[in-house]
Amino acid sequence: MKHSSQPETIRPRRSFIFTPGLKPEMFPKALASGADMVCIELEDGVAPKDKDEARRKGLSLFEKPLKADGVECVVRINCIRSAFGISDIQAILKSSTPPPGLMLPKVNSPEEIRWIEELLDEAEHECRLHVIIETNAGLESAFEIAQSSSRIEALYFGGVDMSAELRCKNSWETLIYARSKLVHAAANAGIDAIDVPYLDLEDPEGMKQEAILARDLGFSGKGSIHPKQIPILNEVFTPEPARVEHAQKILKAFEDADTGLVVVDGKLIEKPVLREMQRILAVHSRVSKS
Repeated sequence: MKHSSQPETIRPRRSFIFTPGLKPEMFPKALASGADMVCIELEDGVAPKDKDEARRKGLSLFEKPLKADGVECVVRINCIRSAFGISDIQAILKSSTPPPGLMLPKVNSPEEIRWIEELLDEAEHECRLHVIIETNAGLESAFEIAQSSSRIEALYFGGVDMSAELRCKNSWETLIYARSKLVHAAANAGIDAIDVPYLDLEDPEGMKQEAILARDLGFSGKGSIHPKQIPILNEVFTPEPARVEHAQKILKAFEDADTGLVVVDGKLIEKPVLREMQRILAVHSRVSKS
């Protein structure tokens, strides 16, 4: 089955929140949290003794069609190099109503993604892929991983595990190289880069400042660990009116000129920026309708 290299529409991924697979009754609350994405958790937030129950309950949420409310839903399965991860994949392949997206933790190589893609192709499942880069091996292969499947929507930065792998402090300054490498890989593949959640719930200003740094570095959004963080993240990652107006002006200039470069507001602009301008306008359009 052939999958297009890009989804039909660019989706806002300013924020995401996890909801436990063990507690499906919390799913509606997560959907109503204001987050652009909701991720059903089968991995870190579930004890080994509860994995089977969480898998069954979490996947059961997709047995009925989801409300068309614009919220993107994915399931974070266990690492596919583990027995739990293999069981997750087997259950999804057998399902007649698979989730629309799978979040894959601890990905080390492009071969892992290609293996998942082949299995999904064989099952004729349309699941999109969301890839977490949180290991040293994954960071080294991030560029190749990002291009390994046309199903991939975004790379996610797993800062906690990454700092442990790199034997460094979990801070913005010490992880700037790792974040930059992930942004580089995502930008080259034309997919989103999503930053790690901010873990201090009592420091909203600190989270806002880190979100601004992530945005300015090239991230499309950032995770949350509590609904009260979501409004701040959505605000930071929503394109400002001046940026939207500038993007509109650039696209109009290229349409009128029909050349590979134009001058806008005294600055020379080349055609490769068009993709980012289109993303800004697409996100603005989707957010304006919500």
